[in-house]
Amino acid sequence: MTDSFIIAIDGPAAAGKGTLSRGIAEQYGFHHLDTGLTYRATAKALIDAGLPLDDETVAEKMAREVELAGLDRNILSRHEIGEAASKIAVMPAVRRALVEAQRRFSKKVPGTVLDGRDIGTVVCPAAPVKLYVTASPEVRARRRYDEIIGKGGTADFDAIFEDVKRRDDRDMNRADSPMKPAVDAHLLDTSEMSIEAAFQAAQSIIDAALSRNA
Repeated sequence: MTDSFIIAIDGPAAAGKGTLSRGIAEQYGFHHLDTGLTYRATAKALIDAGLPLDDETVAEKMAREVELAGLDRNILSRHEIGEAASKIAVMPAVRRALVEAQRRFSKKVPGTVLDGRDIGTVVCPAAPVKLYVTASPEVRARRRYDEIIGKGGTADFDAIFEDVKRRDDRDMNRADSPMKPAVDAHLLDTSEMSIEAAFQAAQSIIDAALSRNA
């Protein structure tokens, strides 16, 4: 296979798509990109440079300079960076710049796994495998709460639950590239599904698509 085999994985925060995407990439020897980190990296660059988060021209310039190979999940996962990222992610010019970079990444051989909010609908609409990984807001808030507590932090479940719903509303109702399943995406609801079960379901879908592309 000379072309890249693209696996597009979309869905809301804390649905399990990141863990699933990394596992799939490792299983198949594919390159992985968490596209949400590209927005966070852009936001961090703006913060580090002391630049405003409401100037679309400046934000687009930073977006075009983001190096996809050097995204540090631990640093970029900080809450304040996430909040800043959500502000620039609604800017059409920023989205265009990062979508271009994401599409270039998707062409890496032998294959790529991209996860985000609009991979199957906007970034890679021709991907042979599209998965939409979701879970109820309550389950996703509980996972985030447990993760913070597990790391020794303090958290308010109700505040996290409200934040999850607020982010869903913002992602689903933004004018540019709203979060929604592609019409041909396979839906994986992980509300009552273990990551192992989700992985097995995804693997059967991917294997079938790979055999068709062989």
